[in-house]
Amino acid sequence: QLVESGGGLVQSGGSLRLSCITSRISFSTYVMGWYRQAPGKQREFVARISSNSTITYADSVKGRFVISRDNAKNMVLLQMNSLKPEDTAVYYCNGYYGVGFTRFGTEYWGKGTLVTVSS
Repeated sequence: QLVESGGGLVQSGGSLRLSCITSRISFSTYVMGWYRQAPGKQREFVARISSNSTITYADSVKGRFVISRDNAKNMVLLQMNSLKPEDTAVYYCNGYYGVGFTRFGTEYWGKGTLVTVSS
């Protein structure tokens, strides 16, 4: 129910924009987030945005990545700037109904999109 796009190969210092679209009609009430999983590592939090657009970022991406949402398009975006080789990972979209960031009910995941940053 969550479909990511926008991954690819980029040089260090470059930018990419990831998109995640959902067909859920209750999108505006959902907390939407991005996670990533690098080869051989556990999945880790990247950024999230609540239904009232409160945002949090992982320290590793703060100041470089920007998350935003477009409720009219049921879409969440992740603008990634100043990319580093260590940002290489599969990026997953995540969504759940929440109050603030507290989850109620089912958590949904996309299948992921690969981002590769070359040095």
